[in-house]
Amino acid sequence: MSWKENVRQVEPYTPGEQPKEQNVIKLNTNENPYGPSERVQNCIMDYDLLRKYPDPAALDLVNALAEYHHVDPAQVFVGVGSDDVLGMAFLTFFNSDRPILFPDITYSFYPVWAELYRIPTRTPALTEDFRIDPSDYRLENGGVVFPNPNAPTARLLPLEEVEQIISANPDVVVIVDEAYIDFAPEGSSALSLVDKYDNLLVVRTFSKSRSMAGLRIGYAIGQKELIACMQAVKYSYNSYTMNRPSILYGCASVADDAYFRETTGKITATREWFTKELTDLGFQVIPSAANFVFASHGTIPAEEIFIKARERGIFFRYFKQPRIDNYLRITIGTDEEMRVVADFLKNNLT
Repeated sequence: MSWKENVRQVEPYTPGEQPKEQNVIKLNTNENPYGPSERVQNCIMDYDLLRKYPDPAALDLVNALAEYHHVDPAQVFVGVGSDDVLGMAFLTFFNSDRPILFPDITYSFYPVWAELYRIPTRTPALTEDFRIDPSDYRLENGGVVFPNPNAPTARLLPLEEVEQIISANPDVVVIVDEAYIDFAPEGSSALSLVDKYDNLLVVRTFSKSRSMAGLRIGYAIGQKELIACMQAVKYSYNSYTMNRPSILYGCASVADDAYFRETTGKITATREWFTKELTDLGFQVIPSAANFVFASHGTIPAEEIFIKARERGIFFRYFKQPRIDNYLRITIGTDEEMRVVADFLKNNLT
């Protein structure tokens, strides 16, 4: 018998390409084109403290987030990026023999965690125009998870329809993954429903709207009992997940709300301008509430555009998957970057 027979076999998540070249326009991983807040950049750290373990509860960051969102600190869970938080939530809440539900076109880490933790799944199909249909989530299940706005489609599910899914599943945990919600219209977040539903967990990240993908900060908000369950699993797995710099810089970012609103506002304005440019060039663009657009050209295959753009140092995300293999996901960069992209497309769509 070989040790290989006991290795857990998993189809891993494939992250977006991280090009090594300089002077490229990188629009394939939904990073923020603007740097973090000056408050983050001006933080002074006592580096001698790095020889000591960080606070396992990351209370400074937990308290900052609780104050910002007007919730009790016991309602906040922090982790190493929202992927860590989501993975911990899968491990904590999805433990029945019934399948969990998530859309057939969605964040591609969900099936990876499900396979890793041996969680059965069922994937209701998005509608023809890539909408989540709440009626598809009335099936018997062991839990529900979906991004809002969805990825990679960028579509926003209206809050009343989000609530329909939560209220239809009172006996399981419903996770709403809000990685891109800060680019959606105000009032779209399911955080307003947390006090109403004890089965709702809302997950957020600092990677997109707060320009801190390189530090890996994510968090979840739910009622106290849900958070306590996640903490128990965390402390049985790894108590020191959040490092000192992340706690320090995370608190500084939360404190600078003006900068946060300024940069998200710039990105959404650029998104609307770029959407019109794409439409004028013959693209079908799915209405976006995120910091990216999902677009398909009427006559030129997406893979062809993807390859040509890459040759010019412009990186888009292309998914060679059923139903979406003729779409490109294009992160919104600076105005200057998006003008270069628009000019490239104008000159190459022939």
